[in-house]
Amino acid sequence: MPGIALAASAESGTAVEQHARASWHQGIGRGYQTLASDSETLLQQAKAYCQQPSTEARSSVESAWKQAFKAWQQVRFVNFGPVETNNRAWQFQFWPDPKNLIARKADLLLKDGSAVSAETIGQAGVAVQGFPMLEYLLFDTRFNTNDHALPAETSCQILIQVAAHVVDNSQQLVADWSEFRTHYLATGNYTHATIRAAMSALEVVEERRLATPMGLRGNGKRSVYAADAWRSGSSLASIAASVDGLQKYFLPGLEELLNKQGESDLAQRISRQFGEVQEHFPAMDLALNPLLEDDNAYRSLQGLYVDVSQLTTLVSGEAATTLGVIRGFNSSDGD
Repeated sequence: MPGIALAASAESGTAVEQHARASWHQGIGRGYQTLASDSETLLQQAKAYCQQPSTEARSSVESAWKQAFKAWQQVRFVNFGPVETNNRAWQFQFWPDPKNLIARKADLLLKDGSAVSAETIGQAGVAVQGFPMLEYLLFDTRFNTNDHALPAETSCQILIQVAAHVVDNSQQLVADWSEFRTHYLATGNYTHATIRAAMSALEVVEERRLATPMGLRGNGKRSVYAADAWRSGSSLASIAASVDGLQKYFLPGLEELLNKQGESDLAQRISRQFGEVQEHFPAMDLALNPLLEDDNAYRSLQGLYVDVSQLTTLVSGEAATTLGVIRGFNSSDGD
């Protein structure tokens, strides 16, 4: 099997690897910029809703949350570099949450009675600081039937301050990722680190975000509560966004590396499988729970699971082996 040609330096890897990393850096940077832009829109919609509550304004802020959360899902696979600073990934999305810590933290903030400031959110911990807390305030059925439901004053303060925290983190992430470019391109180890990040993301989709709620792992019982974004009915849409982000921001660089190895057939099979996953996705506007509860509808999830499993095998098995990538421990799995 021919090796990747055009040697550069031992530290930075081959020229082909550097070019692939340049592609990844640019793509991920676009994803971070979209996250920052969509998060800013979410913040403005939250402010508008709390200033003048209406059914239309509520719908707008809910839609803005879904759009910003989708943008996060598209770059969620990146588990190295600036997103590791101060547990930023966990700040964007605290998950899994088997003890329902998000609801408990929200209750504590609401019962405290004090004004909620940026400092309050900054000191409250990662369970408070990201998209899941916003989802709880906007979409949780039980919360939205009690006296604290939006647009109550304290709940609005939390909504706005958490959204502002997400904006600050996303804007800083854009700046830090841009500054990270020189080090990323000059460090050969980041070729394998980026591939491992994609491998991990696909395995999390397969095992934690699909198999576990489907009852294929753990206690064998189907449960929407094992999925992420179940309150908003966005579990499937968020998985689709994660796959889409890998296809847009990761696949081009991977194809370049495989083609240079003389593995154009494998690159094409991976590209086709990404398309298969997206094409056979259940309607993304459907919530996960109805598909878990109905055996006929459940078959569409089984088909999706098979598609994702095949994609995971191609990337984590064949491509990783071809490129000499050794699977390593990743502390951010599932966050």
